[in-house]
Amino acid sequence: MKTVGIPFLLLLLLTSVGCQSKNKSEKQELAQEEQLEAPKKESLTAAELQEYETAYFASGCFWCVEAIFESVKGVKEVYSGYSGGTEKNPTYEQVSYGKTTHAEAVEVYYDPKVISFTQLVQVFFGSHDPTTLNRQGPDRGAQYRSIAFYKNEAQQKIITDYMAKLEAEHVYDRPIVTEVKKFDKFYMAEDYHQDYERNHPNNSYIRNVSIPRLNRFKANFQSYLKEDAH
Repeated sequence: MKTVGIPFLLLLLLTSVGCQSKNKSEKQELAQEEQLEAPKKESLTAAELQEYETAYFASGCFWCVEAIFESVKGVKEVYSGYSGGTEKNPTYEQVSYGKTTHAEAVEVYYDPKVISFTQLVQVFFGSHDPTTLNRQGPDRGAQYRSIAFYKNEAQQKIITDYMAKLEAEHVYDRPIVTEVKKFDKFYMAEDYHQDYERNHPNNSYIRNVSIPRLNRFKANFQSYLKEDAH
């Protein structure tokens, strides 16, 4: 990967994913063991959420992705869930074992007066490796693929223009494989997956994968962070 002179592209250094691997079955077992311990997610009310815009992304394990977007100023709420497939009401077991066409994804509620959709797209590309097909760090399978969802033509253009810029700048030494997909439906993940990184800081996957990924993001995106980003 080449470095470039555009300040916000410093975030692309994050794409060197060197996290300690944890295989999928162990991760699933940890999640199932801890689901009874997880506190209920404290969230804004439905009426409060309606005041904000939504954006949807998939870039690997949703525990990691949720924590990253939660740290960004202007982001009011983030939910982990499933999107990009055709099956109705998928479960974690179905998605994580590759039994559906969905990917682990996040729903981001944001204040466009504070952060733009363009900036969220920058966060998305700067916090994962968009050149690895059906893989992100130690997680492998189409359920961990990279997807940038759009809700209208304006958002689609923002995504494709930014991808074209990255390609033109030769930021990566491999082609970007991110799907640019029209948003259809987001299915909320089970309660115990919400705020997982925050609620389970001692989980081995969180320590070895999620927290290092979050810290790399924060190091390169300092101007985007909330003051109280943990």
